[in-house]
Amino acid sequence: MTHNTPLSPRPLSHLTEAAQRRVMTLRALREHGVSAAVVNERCRPGGPWQLLLPGVCLLHPGPPTSDERLHAVLLYAGGDSPQIPAQHGALSRGAARPGPSSVSGPPVVVPVPAAGHCATAAQTADAMITGLAALTLHGFTGAPSLRALDRIDVLVPRVRRLRSTGCVHVVRGQQLPEPVEITGLPVAPVVRALADTVAQLTDAGVVRRLLVEAVRGGHCEATAIVRELTQARLLGRPHVVDAVDTLLAEGRALAEGLLYDMVFRYRLPEPCWNVDLRLPGGTHLGGVDAYWPEQAVAVELDTRVPRQDEDARWCEYARKREALEGLGITVVHVTPAKLRASLEQQAAIVRTALMTAVEREPAEYVRVLPR
Repeated sequence: MTHNTPLSPRPLSHLTEAAQRRVMTLRALREHGVSAAVVNERCRPGGPWQLLLPGVCLLHPGPPTSDERLHAVLLYAGGDSPQIPAQHGALSRGAARPGPSSVSGPPVVVPVPAAGHCATAAQTADAMITGLAALTLHGFTGAPSLRALDRIDVLVPRVRRLRSTGCVHVVRGQQLPEPVEITGLPVAPVVRALADTVAQLTDAGVVRRLLVEAVRGGHCEATAIVRELTQARLLGRPHVVDAVDTLLAEGRALAEGLLYDMVFRYRLPEPCWNVDLRLPGGTHLGGVDAYWPEQAVAVELDTRVPRQDEDARWCEYARKREALEGLGITVVHVTPAKLRASLEQQAAIVRTALMTAVEREPAEYVRVLPR
């Protein structure tokens, strides 16, 4: 079957029998030959359809499933509708099959697209699920279930003329991120969904739990979260600042755990952990996360985040590295993201630095003290 194969007419009632999403915009219904009078008749109290959102119709009488609510929100925000699915589609996970239609009268006939050419709500342009609903879709255990959410946040461009209504809460953004597709839906990436969620929360405990879960669950790095919160101008709120401090401590602890795992899993020599390096005269050179005195190799975790004192922190970091390398000490710079993405590769870099120590000039003697 090709794209040019003509569409065959079927009664619209097949949607109540097919295991597919049954949400359409009024515009799409008109394009399929369903008049406004027919829509009004079917959406009357006790009828087989219902007007779920302005311009968005639910083609069965029962309460919408969570999946149908999400699709309705996207259709309302995007102003478009997927085509009616083929009759033999697979059942959406968690969707309930409604009862038979109670409307009498002639059946409504609409064209049904051929299998393989059905659009989905994920194709809705310039709209994506964000906020708590997005975090739930990303698998956050600290986010409520979709069914428990009274409203669903949808991210749209700032220039869109759209208002919040019903279960829809419109969030506007100057620049929209690239959405992530989850169960066929366009969903904001974790860092953006977190920022949009935090912007609406006042409970420091809830904010802290969500931020920590994002890092502990491997969804994203602490630095990426802080960068997004900074861009959203949320770091001026005291409860957010407190949560970020907890987040950074959690992120560093997880990165240190990965560093320990790297050393032991790939059988690197045991280093001196978390030490300060000083010259014999007492001059402080700085702290490092791991140090091999015999090979004069140091590993430093870079957990810096983009904050107001970034320039000063970078200057201090550069000064320390320059001082250590001037004494003949090899400094291996790693980030939590590098450790998470490729632990074996980072272990190979450290092993190479240890093995090539004999080929370098001997380093200056330094004192190694616990920090």
